[in-house]
Amino acid sequence: MATNTEEEQTLRDCEVYVQKNNIQQLLKDCIVQLCVSRPENPVSFLRGYFQRLEREAANKASQQKPTTPCDEKEDELSPMPNIAPPQRGRRGAVSAETYSEEDATTYEKKVVPKDYKTMAALSKAIHQNVLFAHLDDNELSDIFDAMFPVVHNASEVIIHQGDEGDNFYVIDQGEVE
Repeated sequence: MATNTEEEQTLRDCEVYVQKNNIQQLLKDCIVQLCVSRPENPVSFLRGYFQRLEREAANKASQQKPTTPCDEKEDELSPMPNIAPPQRGRRGAVSAETYSEEDATTYEKKVVPKDYKTMAALSKAIHQNVLFAHLDDNELSDIFDAMFPVVHNASEVIIHQGDEGDNFYVIDQGEVE
């Protein structure tokens, strides 16, 4: 029979494993996708979902593979086409706050609790948004966690054109101009 200390150690080992492999986030993202898609056969959907994650991880690993002299010769044979960047008007200044090392160590991630319905709606709303296209599932989840509901009355101004942006809005109900 296992002693309390053995059970506690097993539990700690399990918690370390879950954290190390980001299991909670993996399952959370999986459930959100399941709720968004609502497939007829959830088991088949989950199999495909995890196979896709496995392929993406393999592709990512193969892209990080060091180049060989043979790879470098291929690059020499197919030069990048000369495409001139589009001409734009002069851009305004872009600035951001500076953060110290102390700020980074004392940072607390903001998490606003949401139900699966809300998470699924957020995922669906920004699924094809170019601002979020480069983010992985963990980064998207961090953004979803930080989002919070805001209610505005009819004819209330939400954003003045030209003002500095403060939030990213996802319209759940109603219309805006």
